[in-house]
Amino acid sequence: MRPEALGGCLCGAVRYELRGDFEHFLLCHCARCRKGTGSAHAANLFSKTAELRWLSGEAQLRVYAHPGTRHVKSFCSQCGSAVPSLQMDGSLLVVPAGSLDTEAPIRPQAHIFGQSRAGWDDCLEALPTFPSYPG
Repeated sequence: MRPEALGGCLCGAVRYELRGDFEHFLLCHCARCRKGTGSAHAANLFSKTAELRWLSGEAQLRVYAHPGTRHVKSFCSQCGSAVPSLQMDGSLLVVPAGSLDTEAPIRPQAHIFGQSRAGWDDCLEALPTFPSYPG
């Protein structure tokens, strides 16, 4: 049986496959997600039933759990890319959408922690779009 989704890190050391359904695809604007991604928001898929299988690089995985919170980030120790993590005592699979090599199985459903949204993250769809670096 073929996996439903494949993904990995930027350097290619960590590779994974996913099987199953995702209940949510959320864009989180909390300060911890903005710091953790270096961007306007984190884009994560959530599932209580999907299965994660590491294909390679499991020894390269590192996990950061922010003290006193439920915020957890798994990443490749070589390139720093965010990769899937099992959270809430293993009952919740969180997959960074940007780590997928295949299309996300569902589309984003909501922005969360909107009160923490970066001031510069507003009406960005009005900016010009280029096919590559405009320089």
